[in-house]
Amino acid sequence: MAIFSAIANTISLFFSTSQWWYDVLDILLVTVLIYQFIRLIQRTRAAQLIKGIALVVVVYLVAGVLKLKTVSYIFQNVLQIGLLAIIVVFQPELRRALEQMGRGSSFLFPRRSAAERISMWHGVIVAICDSVHHMSETKTGALIVIARETGLNEIVGTGATINATVTSDLIETIFYEGSPLHDGAIVIDNYRIRAAGCLLPLTSNIEISRNLGTRHRAALGMSETSDALVIVVSEETGIVSLAHNGILIRKLDGTNLLRILSKELMATPDENENVKSIRRFLKKNEK
Repeated sequence: MAIFSAIANTISLFFSTSQWWYDVLDILLVTVLIYQFIRLIQRTRAAQLIKGIALVVVVYLVAGVLKLKTVSYIFQNVLQIGLLAIIVVFQPELRRALEQMGRGSSFLFPRRSAAERISMWHGVIVAICDSVHHMSETKTGALIVIARETGLNEIVGTGATINATVTSDLIETIFYEGSPLHDGAIVIDNYRIRAAGCLLPLTSNIEISRNLGTRHRAALGMSETSDALVIVVSEETGIVSLAHNGILIRKLDGTNLLRILSKELMATPDENENVKSIRRFLKKNEK
């Protein structure tokens, strides 16, 4: 017992007299926060904003060194007003960042899925890709929301509750032009279709193409306020698009859609093996 007591006293004395580890911990925390901040703004409008702010700060510092009073005064006021403008203009990005922090699993450390998720997503991904392929060929408009960590109970409440197994026939029936629910979105959550005919928030991004219709704007809006994957089939052209984290990926074929869904939903290190596994699953069911 005396040995353990001596060791404990030595450790306590070390941490009480040494301050260097406080500095190391401080540096590590700041590094992690900066890294996660860069991950949050990557491939968003905020990334371009950061570049603009950095340029303004550099000009402000140069003006201060050269003692350019008028320029310094102008940029000082721009920086003060700009903080409020940033909060207003980039509210969707800030909200998404706070939601990701709240989910916790993807903020400090990347989320790792359990092995059971892989097998459960097999049939769902196959049904989605199969139905999207058929609706693209027939130019049937569709809007499919795949929920992940962010709860979508508010969105589900705007539609009709279904709570059914995900099948390609059911998805195509819902979006059939004669169906009363074809104009809204379906929400797939916990491997089931929870609701159909749901209303989604429209994006406030003024930079998107005017050629994109309401479905695409709704898909972007949904992806800006949650971590959901949103698939869009254009009624005019049959083009398949996918919205995620405020980014719209257009003109997807079956292989690319399968690859993205496999990577995002199954989330295993070997992305190619996921795709091969789903294809084997599909061929097995076709026999």
